[in-house]
Amino acid sequence: MSVAVSPQAAGTAGTDASRRRRRILGVLAAVALPVALGGCQTPTFWGYRGSTKQAHDEFLLYSGTVIAAIVVGIIVAVLIFWSVVRYRRKRSDDEMPRQFQYHIPLEVTYTIVPVIIVLILFVFTVIVENKVDAVAPNPSAQVTVTAFQWGWSFGYAGNVKITGVTTEDPDPVGLNGGSCAPATDCLGPGLVIPAGETTRIVLTTKDVIHGFYVPEFNFSRYAQPGVTNTFDLTPQHAGIYRAQCTQLCGLYHSLMFFHVVALPPTQFRQWLSSEQGGATTTAAVTHASGAGAGAGAGTGSTSTSNTKAAT
Repeated sequence: MSVAVSPQAAGTAGTDASRRRRRILGVLAAVALPVALGGCQTPTFWGYRGSTKQAHDEFLLYSGTVIAAIVVGIIVAVLIFWSVVRYRRKRSDDEMPRQFQYHIPLEVTYTIVPVIIVLILFVFTVIVENKVDAVAPNPSAQVTVTAFQWGWSFGYAGNVKITGVTTEDPDPVGLNGGSCAPATDCLGPGLVIPAGETTRIVLTTKDVIHGFYVPEFNFSRYAQPGVTNTFDLTPQHAGIYRAQCTQLCGLYHSLMFFHVVALPPTQFRQWLSSEQGGATTTAAVTHASGAGAGAGAGTGSTSTSNTKAAT
């Protein structure tokens, strides 16, 4: 005895089986994707991962924003491509495609979804900004950074002051007792701070607006006349990081470099103790007849002298 199966029933059974297969594949993909991505690092998108605790938080916000933008861009591109292919005009078809004047659910969806995305990005931005701007109640060290045309001055406890102009490095400090290297990262005076600990930076300026910028710290802050900016830096690893002024501040702005030396805490305290023992003031002195300090700095007539003062 045979049972007749209608073509419609057979088609329905095939459709149900196809749906089940798609659901199974979707579940497998949802399970496998996190496992596969778990061993991957977030791409940098041509940025820095961040050498400080604050910088790493900024990097996560930046990379998350870029990834969200890529996902949205892919979805939009797929929808455009699908529309172009699905509704392309055929040579044998002169009939106008069916028109939709209003589609309320679709319009609500593409209005609400972007608003939700913007709100999510806004919330994460506020959280990261609060982390970056937060200052510790008891930092391990404090440095007063003073910008001027065209150089930097770093003041420490115990009457220790390091001052340098343009590319001169009056007090080079390296890692493990060595000299500051590589030379490309050691331009200008050195801001010495402990690695793995929080340093309070008090940023001021003697004249015009300057920009305190350390690329690998993902951090920039203005030094403004009449304003004292305070922030914390917590480098995660010992190293030497190039830095520069990012605000056009005059003729020799392009030469206004400095570098940050993050020493292991023990080495930092040894360095600071040795500097405090001699009450060292390192000054960059310009020798140029009939010219100001800036002109001497720009022409390379700057020499460095160390003055020892009794405590």
